[in-house]
Amino acid sequence: MGKCSQYDAIIIGAGHNGLITAAYLGKAGKKVLLLEKRPVIGGSCVTEEVIPGFKISTTSYVCSLLRPEVIHDLELKKFGFKLLLRDPSSLSLFPDGKYFYFWRDPKKTHQEIAKLSEKDARNWAHYHEDLEQIASIVEPMMIKPALDPQTKKIKELFEMAKLGLRVRKEDKALSNLLRMFSMSVADFLDSYFESTELKATLATDGVIGAFAGPYMPGTAYVLFHHVMGEAEGVKGAWGYVEGGMGGITQALYKSATRFKVEALTNASVHKILVKNGEAYGVALQDGREFYAKAIISNADPKKTFLDFVSSHDLPSDFIRGVKNIKFRSASFKINLALDSLPSWKAIPGSELGPQHRGTIHLSPSMEYIERAFDDAKYGRPSRQPVLECTIPTSVDPTIAPLGKHIMGMFVQYFPYDLKEGNVVQEKEKFVKTCLNLLEEYAPGIQNKISGVHALSPQDLEKEYGLTGGNLFHGEMTLDQLLFMRPQPGWSRYRTPLPHLYLCGSGAHPGGGVLGAPGYLAAKTILSLESSRTQRTW
Repeated sequence: MGKCSQYDAIIIGAGHNGLITAAYLGKAGKKVLLLEKRPVIGGSCVTEEVIPGFKISTTSYVCSLLRPEVIHDLELKKFGFKLLLRDPSSLSLFPDGKYFYFWRDPKKTHQEIAKLSEKDARNWAHYHEDLEQIASIVEPMMIKPALDPQTKKIKELFEMAKLGLRVRKEDKALSNLLRMFSMSVADFLDSYFESTELKATLATDGVIGAFAGPYMPGTAYVLFHHVMGEAEGVKGAWGYVEGGMGGITQALYKSATRFKVEALTNASVHKILVKNGEAYGVALQDGREFYAKAIISNADPKKTFLDFVSSHDLPSDFIRGVKNIKFRSASFKINLALDSLPSWKAIPGSELGPQHRGTIHLSPSMEYIERAFDDAKYGRPSRQPVLECTIPTSVDPTIAPLGKHIMGMFVQYFPYDLKEGNVVQEKEKFVKTCLNLLEEYAPGIQNKISGVHALSPQDLEKEYGLTGGNLFHGEMTLDQLLFMRPQPGWSRYRTPLPHLYLCGSGAHPGGGVLGAPGYLAAKTILSLESSRTQRTW
């Protein structure tokens, strides 16, 4: 068995959070090693040429949530990160030929909503004001370790008191916040709008990536989580990354390597090494071992604590809690290589136009989305799935051959636990179902497809290490957020095993290409490990 040099920190998983933690530790002068099981850096935030000639964002596909602190501190723009804003941001299409846009210009969006409902157009500003008020409370919590109401530490009690005073200053802020956390996205939107089409479009942000329908309590927060970001200073905006989503992780990697951070790919972890009740190293599947003062896992909590750590090294109640974390998923991704742009039935024409630039929503009503979820709830792929389509080549021609295009389709729902049928066969049938539905909105598009790449939840687990195919490293429900993520009492990146930490989306504040877990983990680790004189950095 090969024995390798000592590091200050070893990070398991070179996804965006792992890279962020590595870069901040490296910047602080620590000797850091990244271990990535895949042949490419980036985890599930990558650009891959899975169809020859096409640089595809295979899993994650748009950017808004990446923390501005990370972009600034690590100088990501200096290392090639470039966010491309879209205008319009989205297009919603309907079977009866109706359509509407969301534009960057609020006045133009107001006019689009007025086509659906004058009342909803009047309420649009009120809706956004309420979201901004809630964001003023929640956003500061996203870039600080979670406050635990059970704490006895004076500093944390003081922070909670400050939060309480801030909430009291905001009119109706607390009631709006509690509504957001507890309500279904359908009920939340019903309190503002009457248009079926408008509510169906907004509701997709409440169910995207979740094993949930729009009438499930808690989905209002999932919507809020998705609209809380910004792109190039524009609040709530989403953009494409030049070169694909791998542009983020490649910039992070380049930033980290200037601090002498080392990375190994094709390095599959076998176990975390423990001695005298403390984590001290990592053993790979090929027999190599690496040692460090701090071991940091960017893998999800189940993989970290149930696969990499022996049950003898963790408290039984902690293991029981990890086993009970919900990882249900029904997310499906299809990537298409196109010979030309689609011509939508509602907006004919294959010449590049506004109908191609934003996210295209194919989900006609709240009831349609709920029926799609009903199938998944009983272990069946949706017979009429929800499609969210993007065409990144509409603003970034560098990722496909001249004149060709890429379409990404994020699809709900294909359950991880199928009640009947073979996964491979059901996956093939589901791809056909999705393409046939797309054909109804864009006649002739199937004749333009030159390549198809599809990922089921089972593929996401096998290829990208996402347990259950869950994109967020655990569901984003109220019982699995804040001080309860990943477990009550263990929300601050530490674990019951000394010198073992979490830095991934399974830690506070959660999933998406956010970067806050990696950022906060690095700050915590630098503080805690530096205070432990028996393991001097």
